[in-house]
Amino acid sequence: MTRFVLTGATGFLGSHLMAELLRDGHTVVALGRGSGESGLKERIARQLAWFGLDSEGDRVHCVEAELLKPRLGLGQAAYRELCSHPATIVHLASDTRFAPANRAASLATNVESLAAVLDFARDSAAPFFHYVSTAYVAPADCSLCREEPVAHGSFANIYEETKARAELQVAQRCRELGLPYSILRPSIVYGDCRTGRSNSFTALYHHVKALELIRGIYLNDLASQGGAKSRASGIALGPDGTLKLPLRIFLPRKGHLNLIPIDFFVAAATRIIAAPRPAAIYHLTSRTPSTMEELALFCEAFLGIAGIEIRYGEPPASLRPNPAEALFGKLIEPYRPYLSDTRSFDSTNLTAVAPGIAPPPLSYPIFERCMRYAVEVNWAHTR
Repeated sequence: MTRFVLTGATGFLGSHLMAELLRDGHTVVALGRGSGESGLKERIARQLAWFGLDSEGDRVHCVEAELLKPRLGLGQAAYRELCSHPATIVHLASDTRFAPANRAASLATNVESLAAVLDFARDSAAPFFHYVSTAYVAPADCSLCREEPVAHGSFANIYEETKARAELQVAQRCRELGLPYSILRPSIVYGDCRTGRSNSFTALYHHVKALELIRGIYLNDLASQGGAKSRASGIALGPDGTLKLPLRIFLPRKGHLNLIPIDFFVAAATRIIAAPRPAAIYHLTSRTPSTMEELALFCEAFLGIAGIEIRYGEPPASLRPNPAEALFGKLIEPYRPYLSDTRSFDSTNLTAVAPGIAPPPLSYPIFERCMRYAVEVNWAHTR
């Protein structure tokens, strides 16, 4: 039985990794904060219940900590006690918001908090430090991204920028401390491809939810308001119940979305943690990324709509988007750069440590399974 310290255990990736470590018989120390009126212990208990692991709560030790403060915000005695039990550290806590207005919070959570976490790794004589980053720290113009230290380049948003800065800080500080470390770089993660279950509905789900919202607006207009708004945009309900919804999506170039299921992330991460290699970087990515055309067809089939059209290049200056297009564009704006991303990712290091572990292509049955679960729980964070 191994002892692990996890930050971000209440988040999407962290909660799934925590659950798998517990299933494997390990002990987990969860470092984090409460939220609203819920303390950390209560938040962790909700996660364990979602995973059906209520009975394993005695193997999770919750420590209310402030990662931005020295000694993690703990008193001297509590910090000394925490440090007296060396454990492998997996740092997953991060701010995943993209908006420029969130810059200060992103820098604090993703970069500035590392100082206290790495001090704790030093003070507790941690045997290994694993940092969970993102595959998108690679420059946007990189064609084949290697499992190598981050290079300077342009970033699509503050999240990518701060994760790149964090990687550099982790590598430099761990070298100074003589602390073995690894960096895990997942791409865009969705729910469990086998069951469809998820306790987070961002990224891929955000686009489908936006389309569901737009569909609902026009179905309501057609059913109860005479359909004037719909007719003005060429929107109509077909005899088979399919909603004709003209919706052009303009993208600067043809690209793809690199999507992986959470069960693949967990399988790969636990294999890496079980056989740690110092200074190794791992891409947890798909070898068969999805095209926008494929995803558009999946959305149409799942939502019972028709009319999504992917166009490449700048829209004509004279073109005015219809109301559905304008609303969809506004809703997905933070994610737009990823819809035409052209990066591919080498995964030589991952293949070496986890042969045979690879994510399946995102097929329609997997897509439908995941989205149906999301709709069943009304896009909630937990059931």
